[in-house]
Amino acid sequence: MLYLRLARGYRTLDLGRWLLTAAAAAVVAAFLLRALGRALGDPASASLARLVWCLPPLAAVSWLAAVTARAVPAQRPERIAGLTAAGAGPNRIRALIAGETALACVFGSAGALLLFLVLRNDIADPALAADLGMGTPLPAAAPITLLALVPLVGGLAAAGAVSAPEHLPGRAARTAAVPAHGPLRIALPLGLTVVGTALELYGLRPGAAQDGRPIDLPAGLGSASAALLVGWSFAALGTALLTGPLLALGGRLLALGRPTPLRLLAGRGLTAQSDRLAGPLAVLVLTLAVVLTAARHWTGHPGTAEPLPVAEGVLLVGCAAAAVTARLVEIRSSRREVTLNLIGLGAAPGLLVGAVALRTLAAGTVLLVTGGLTALLASGALTA
Repeated sequence: MLYLRLARGYRTLDLGRWLLTAAAAAVVAAFLLRALGRALGDPASASLARLVWCLPPLAAVSWLAAVTARAVPAQRPERIAGLTAAGAGPNRIRALIAGETALACVFGSAGALLLFLVLRNDIADPALAADLGMGTPLPAAAPITLLALVPLVGGLAAAGAVSAPEHLPGRAARTAAVPAHGPLRIALPLGLTVVGTALELYGLRPGAAQDGRPIDLPAGLGSASAALLVGWSFAALGTALLTGPLLALGGRLLALGRPTPLRLLAGRGLTAQSDRLAGPLAVLVLTLAVVLTAARHWTGHPGTAEPLPVAEGVLLVGCAAAAVTARLVEIRSSRREVTLNLIGLGAAPGLLVGAVALRTLAAGTVLLVTGGLTALLASGALTA
C-alpha cells in the first residue's frame, strides 16, 4: 500500500524512470529465459557460456538502477522531506527507494516470463523452438530462480547507491565544492594505462602468436593471447579512471589566465562536476568502444558463429546512455539554487546556455580522447 501511495505522486520523470527500469529488466529476463530454453532443448550444449553472456546485460541494468536511484533525492527533495516528516529515517528511505527499483524489475521480469510461457504453448514460430525449449518439460523452480536475480541485483544496487551521506536527510552534507585530484588519483590510472598498453604491444609483437596457447573468445570473437587480454583490461580500467581527472583538468584549462565570465562559469562548473560525471561517462565510453569494436570485427568476419545479439548491444548502450542522462538531471537539480542566484544577480540567460555548451564541448573532447584510446586498444586485441 505504501508503494501505491508513493506512485500516486509520480511525475512524468518518475514514471519514465520506473518504466525504463522495468523495460531493461524485461530484456535481461528474456536473455536468461532464452539461455534456459536452450539448456532444456540441448543439455549438452554450452549452457554455462550462454549464462555468462547474460552477465553484461545484468550488470548494465544494475548500473542503471544504481544511478537512477541515486538521483531520486536530488530530483524530488520534497518527497524526501515528506517522508522525513512522516518519521522515516535514512535507512527507511534507502529501503523504500531500493524496494521501488526492485518492484520495477519484478514487473519487467514477470512480463518476460508471461511472454515466454505463452510462446511455449505451441504458438511460437518453429524457428524459436530451440530458444524456448519447446517439447521438453519446464521445471517451475528454474525460471523463478533465474529471474529472481534481476530484482535482487537491481534492488541491492539501488540500496548501495543512495547510501552516501549527502543524499539522505539527517546526515552531514558534503562541504567540498571542488574535487581534489591529487597525484595518486592521476598516477594510478595513468600507470594502469601505460602497463596495459605495454602488455598489448608485447602481445602484438612479431612471433607473439607462438608464445603459449591462444585463448578462445566467446561469441565468435576469435582468439587472443593472455597478454592482449590482460593488457586491454588494464588499459581500459586506467582510461576509465582517468576520465575524472581529465574532466577536472579541462575545467581548469577553461578558467586559465584571465577568463571571461563565460569561460570562468563553464570551467568552474566542469571542475566541480567532474567526479559526479566521470563514472557514467566512463562507462558509456567503454561500452560504446567495446560494442563498436565487436561489431566491426563481426562485419569483417561474416563467418563467425553466433555473434553477440544486437539486442544485447543496444541494451548495454541504452542503459549506459540512460545513466548519463539521469546523472545530468541530478546535477541540474542540485544546481537549481545556484542557477536562480545567478539569474537574480543579473546573469543573462544566454551566458548560462553558453556555459553549458562550452562544458559539453570540453567534456566531449575528453571523451573522444579516452574513447578513441579504448577502441584502438580493443581493436588491436581482437585483430591480433
